[in-house]
Amino acid sequence: MLYLALGGAALTLYLWVTSGKPKLKRREWRFITGAAALVAFTAAAFAGTRGAWGPTIVLIVLGLWLASTTRQVGAPAKPAPPRSSSMTAGEARHILGVGEEAGRDEIQAAYSRLMRAVHPDKGGTAGLAAQLNAARDRLLKTR
Repeated sequence: MLYLALGGAALTLYLWVTSGKPKLKRREWRFITGAAALVAFTAAAFAGTRGAWGPTIVLIVLGLWLASTTRQVGAPAKPAPPRSSSMTAGEARHILGVGEEAGRDEIQAAYSRLMRAVHPDKGGTAGLAAQLNAARDRLLKTR
């Protein structure tokens, strides 16, 4: 019990020094809580073999709580901001799969063929469709 009190005092001191703002990143926190859960389960097993059922129950509950906080998932990652630079003609040709000498009809045919495959209504994504639109617009504006 002395070690548990010392651990609580160390945690209180840490929170007081850091003003309640966590200094550990998510990955480090998950590692520490996982290790603490293992320590709590080990201590519960040791206390259980000694016949101390009160501390055993407390340590098992503490270990279960720590193990559950280890697996919690935070807020989803923010999407990447859109690219500020415009698409080059070379990138647009690469996306549509046309050569440098491709004419307006060939660009439009490649766009139509690819758009049928990646349109959001056909199981594609809006991002791919937007890239195809941008590539077509870029190449048709230079013609």
